[in-house]
Amino acid sequence: MGFEEKLPSGILLTTVEKVAGIARARSVWPATFGLACCAMELMMTGGPRHDLARFGMERASNTPRQADLMIVAGRVSQKMAPVLRQIYDQMADPKWVISMGVCASSGGMFNNYAIVQGVDHVVPVDIYLPGCPPRPEMLLDAIVKLHDKIENAKLGVHREREIEDLERARLARLPLRTAGAPR
Repeated sequence: MGFEEKLPSGILLTTVEKVAGIARARSVWPATFGLACCAMELMMTGGPRHDLARFGMERASNTPRQADLMIVAGRVSQKMAPVLRQIYDQMADPKWVISMGVCASSGGMFNNYAIVQGVDHVVPVDIYLPGCPPRPEMLLDAIVKLHDKIENAKLGVHREREIEDLERARLARLPLRTAGAPR
């Protein structure tokens, strides 16, 4: 006979961390960053067939200060990379990123000097979504996985340091340009 069995019915036991995780996961507002053909599938996800509203995400932010999820859909050019990073830096903490499509995740078929070979060289990515272009159902699955990740995130003083260390490690993996490379 445990402590839970002595409580009257209607009493729920949980932690503040779990309640905060559930609240965060159910109030994600996306900032869409559609750059190519994957953006059409992203827009389709907000339509009546797939309905992003059931996740509370029907409000796409026009300003990064009101968003906490960036969905990068399509290829990122070298000229667009600093703009993408600036928008990411303006987003409120905590913030998450979904890399949608093979072009955003790895540069896709565009292996040249003008395209960033993976958006993870610019911003830290939480969920990679493969496909060319990925279907709306795949984006919904990625959002569900992100919700699970948000719900199980830790709170406390070590969380911010862990995020900064992960971001620094991801950005230091491969540079956008090497110092000695010709322009």
